Formats: sequence, structure tokens, C-alpha cells
Amino acid sequence: MSQNDPNWDHFRTFLSVMECGSLSAASRELGLTQPTVGRHVAALEAALGVQLFLRTPHGLVATDAAESLKPHAALVASDAAALIRAASSYAPNVGETVKGTVRVSASEVVGVEILPPILAALGEAHPGIVIELSLSDAVEDLLRQEADIAIRMAKPVQDALIVRRIGAIPIALFAHSRYLQARGVPESADDLAGHRMIGFDRQTEFIRAMRKRLPILDSMHAALKVDSNLAQLALIRAGCGIGACQTRLAAREPELVKVLGEAFSLELETFLVMHENLASTPRCRVTFDALIKGMLSYVRG
Repeated sequence: MSQNDPNWDHFRTFLSVMECGSLSAASRELGLTQPTVGRHVAALEAALGVQLFLRTPHGLVATDAAESLKPHAALVASDAAALIRAASSYAPNVGETVKGTVRVSASEVVGVEILPPILAALGEAHPGIVIELSLSDAVEDLLRQEADIAIRMAKPVQDALIVRRIGAIPIALFAHSRYLQARGVPESADDLAGHRMIGFDRQTEFIRAMRKRLPILDSMHAALKVDSNLAQLALIRAGCGIGACQTRLAAREPELVKVLGEAFSLELETFLVMHENLASTPRCRVTFDALIKGMLSYVRG
């Protein structure tokens, strides 16, 4: 690499500025000073020979060049993170045979409600393993090494992946007993029209499956709309209305009551996925096996 080649850290800084929208917000996210973030951006502009941002009285405005380079910068950041995770396996750590960083991708609900005890047990058994937990309902690309292991609610169709089916997670409509005492218990799907429904503000495969299973949802007005499964669960727990919830999670709280019984039910097929190249990597193999054991225990109740 010559002195004029871009620094990998500068790509990471550029990406953060693009996503955060300002130098100050990017500096907070990266843990750097604002002048340092500004110097990184200026150095990258000089190395690439293009202007990435216009400085205006209202802040930074990304140029067309910046918008074009953003996906490539994301690839650089992803590759650098994967390189660091791989290298962590070889760092000296006396007395521990399995060590290193593993990035696990899961939905918000799975990450917050299901994984903590599984990861606690993994940490006790293998204290040399560091878990990076990426929580999002967006699907991270394992082939591009955005994550090492993923828990998914749809079977992957890509090649070069190791896929382990965990089983079906049942979903049903639930409401807090306090809400039902105040508003009454719906006896049929038609009765839902008189209730406060908790829905989503965007279409997903899960939402389309719900609407196919319960067509009346198409004609109903959701009193509360959220873009987060975790927020929806919190609203159900708070007694805000009726919404979809994993039956295993609802069973933990006696005050959550199933609505319409078996008239509405869905099953989410769940899979654990890892790139086949990582199968022989001890840190990933141990984590994969621990997640299989823990998720199977959850699904089987």
C-alpha cells in the first residue's frame, strides 16, 4: 500500500458520516472527536480525488460520488470486520483452547427474549469467545461475511451455507388480561373490528402470511403501528391492544391471554445458518452448536 492509498479506517468513518448525517453524530458513534472525523473525510477525499460532501450552512450534503461509493465502503467495512474476527482466533490467550470473536445475526425478539441465557451458558463454557450480537429484522448476508452465524425465519436459498432446521415457532394473537377485561374478549374474527389492533407499518413476509391466514386483517384499522417486533411485544404486554406474539414467550406471562384460540395461528420455520468455510473454525463451530442446543430447547418448550 502506498502513502496515497486510502486508509481502511477512513472508509469506516465515511460510512458512519453517510449513515449518521453529520460529523458530530458520526464522532459519537465511532468514539472519535469531531475534528478527527473531519480529517478522516478530508484524507479520503484527497486519496480518492473526489469531493464526498458539500459543506453547507445546514450541514453536510452527500455528493453523487459519495452515494455511488457508499455500497463499496460498506463492503470494505464488512471485509475488515470479518478479517478482525478471523484474526482474533489466533491472538495469544493462555489456557483457553477456543477463543475469538463470532458475529451472530438475529431478529430483535430472538436477540432480546431468547438468546441471553443461551449466550450466558456459552460464555461460561468458553470464556475466550466474544459474541457480537447484531439485532435486526433485516437479513445480513453470510456470503459477504456481514455475520458469521444467523438465526433466520425463512430457509436460505444460497449455496455454500450450512443450514440446520431448528423447528417451527408458533405465533398467535394475544392481549393482556387487563385490556380484555376493559374491552371484552372477541369470540370471532369479525369481533376484532371493534378492538384496538397492534400492527406493523411496513409489509414483510411475516405480515403477508398473517393476512393470508386471517383475511379480515386487510379490512381492519390498526390503532397502533410499529416497525419493530420487539416494540409490538412491549405494547401487547402494556395492555395497548391485540397483537401477534410467539406462544412460547406469551406462556412466560400468565396475564397474556390467547385471542381466538386456534382460529388464528401461524408457524415460523426457524433455521440456524453458517457459511460452510467457517465449519472447521473452532470459535464458530462451538457457537453454532451452542445455539442449536439452546434454540431447540426453546422451540420444543
